[in-house]
Amino acid sequence: MNRSREAICGLDEAGRGPLAGPVCAAAVILKESFPFDILNDSKKLSPLQREKARAAILSGALSWGLGWASPAEIDTINIHRASLLAMKRAFASMPRDSLLSIRGIHAIADGLFVPDISVPCEALVKADTKIPEVMAASILAKTARDRLMEYYALFYPEYGYEKHKGYPTLAHREAIHRYGPSIIQRMSFSVKL
Repeated sequence: MNRSREAICGLDEAGRGPLAGPVCAAAVILKESFPFDILNDSKKLSPLQREKARAAILSGALSWGLGWASPAEIDTINIHRASLLAMKRAFASMPRDSLLSIRGIHAIADGLFVPDISVPCEALVKADTKIPEVMAASILAKTARDRLMEYYALFYPEYGYEKHKGYPTLAHREAIHRYGPSIIQRMSFSVKL
């Protein structure tokens, strides 16, 4: 495959701040013909816009992958290291055959630090507002994590995961105090009312 520019692999995570659930990361390489105008920082898109962008990314990316770090891993190695681990796993989950067909991959990770991956990688603060591939990774990570938290809500309805996705809302903190920690609770995170 001949590309006129170096391929960028965007890396971002979702779920650093919640009190429950895993952290999810995504890695995305977009085609030059991708409709970039549908992208933005995932936090600035409505749920409907995120879903439309997600569908376009899944069908129109050169390659993409997801990676996770569990609540137990977060408690063991801390959220910073778990986020980088999830990014490493996201990059590793991209199909090898698609990566082999892409020449000159350079990764950009949102934030101050980079995961340990097999291609050159740079950290860029607020990359999810500047770099389309990182915006796409942000969207995939957020929508995947939101779906998982909605699934958990089916088993633990008293915690309201479908509403707050594990973030420390008052309702979530009150549920933790009322019912105790759920099985997906991050035990190393403090819960104050």
